[in-house]
Amino acid sequence: MRKITKIEKSVPTLPTRKRVAAYARISEEKGRTLNSLSAQVSYYSAYIQKRPEWEYVGVYADSGESGTGKGKRDEFQRLIADCEAGKIDIVLTKTISRFARNTVDLLETVRRLRELGIEVRFEEQGINSMSGDGELMMTILASFAQEESRSLSENVKWAIRKGFKDGKPNSFRVYGYRWNDEKFIVHPEEAEIVKLIFDNYLKGMSAESTAKQLTEMGIKPPMGRGDFHFSAVRRILENEKYTGVLQMQKFYVESHLTHKIVKNNGELPMYIIEDAHEAIVSKETFAAVQAERILRNEYGVSSTWAINTSVLTRKIKCGQCGGYFRRKQRKRTNGTKMTYYQCGNAYKKDKGNCRMKELPQAKLYQAAVKVLGIDEFDEVVLVEKVESVIIPEQYTIIFRLHDGTEVTKHWEHTWRHDRWTPELRQHQSEKIKARFAEKTNWNGRERDK
Repeated sequence: MRKITKIEKSVPTLPTRKRVAAYARISEEKGRTLNSLSAQVSYYSAYIQKRPEWEYVGVYADSGESGTGKGKRDEFQRLIADCEAGKIDIVLTKTISRFARNTVDLLETVRRLRELGIEVRFEEQGINSMSGDGELMMTILASFAQEESRSLSENVKWAIRKGFKDGKPNSFRVYGYRWNDEKFIVHPEEAEIVKLIFDNYLKGMSAESTAKQLTEMGIKPPMGRGDFHFSAVRRILENEKYTGVLQMQKFYVESHLTHKIVKNNGELPMYIIEDAHEAIVSKETFAAVQAERILRNEYGVSSTWAINTSVLTRKIKCGQCGGYFRRKQRKRTNGTKMTYYQCGNAYKKDKGNCRMKELPQAKLYQAAVKVLGIDEFDEVVLVEKVESVIIPEQYTIIFRLHDGTEVTKHWEHTWRHDRWTPELRQHQSEKIKARFAEKTNWNGRERDK
């Protein structure tokens, strides 16, 4: 018997197109460099899209960020995330220094991408991360790039420190002043605000209260955007420039790799210039404010009358996370208010999400009365005898007295019993009677029908 076999027309398989992205970066946000970044983006967009074997993914571009670190480069982080999500096969970049000036970061990133099967091509050096000698060449060239960054950083530091020696500050933006290329000139309107801030503080007002007052007055903050924040008030209170003094190199950059700014505690010379410009506040006023700041730091928020505090403010400490309990209030269903204390770190993810439960004020007062041996709660006696209160766990209170002794008291929730007052009992009874009467009347109407 004859056998017939049909031969189908074969369809040629097309090669899979590689998904290609590019990375570009500039380290300064200036007109010329921004144009350079725009040119890089345009170049790579056209270069990738004209290759038929490539599929264009996009160009990831960071501006104004250093290549010695990768933490602050948002587009670089997005590029790596897309690579790990399997969206990219090839990454193009102009040079190793554009990708990273930190040798460790460079090798870690390239090795991670190579594990994912993603190749990185550095066009200027002609290096492919997938080639046999690619890593060796990258290590050598990245070391040169890192050293170049260090040398550039040292040159910039030298120029700044030379300016300090010559009496030229590094920062020219100070609220209350304007820089005229030679010295700071008082800005009258802002100077009045500076005087108000110092005056408020010496009158006992907190930085938070002053910031709220300035916001209500419609005063713009130093940067000119948003509300006047209390941190800006504190910076003004700490700035010796308002006395006409220039103190330079109070801080310095620790490393060209970390860019971390640290306080100068004698590691580098500092330069102080007296009567460098017109003062807004006197040195006596400034000294008084600094003394007041030290006092408030020592005694905490209780030293500031403008902040709502009690004798127990910063006295009740959480035994689980070390935070302090804060006094709070909430309304009960019967309309009354309940006062209680709760750990300030409770349910805050950035503080370890402390799960310590709240402590009713009534239970705290009852325990204090028993410990102190008095008939009713007395704030004066508490301050005189109790050094601190520790809450190691729910239902337990430890009183540490000034004489060194510790007394532990336990308590239990009785809120259901406490809230069931005669008034509430009568109210609930009337509600039940009304519902019963309404139901009876309704059933009667149904029978009448």
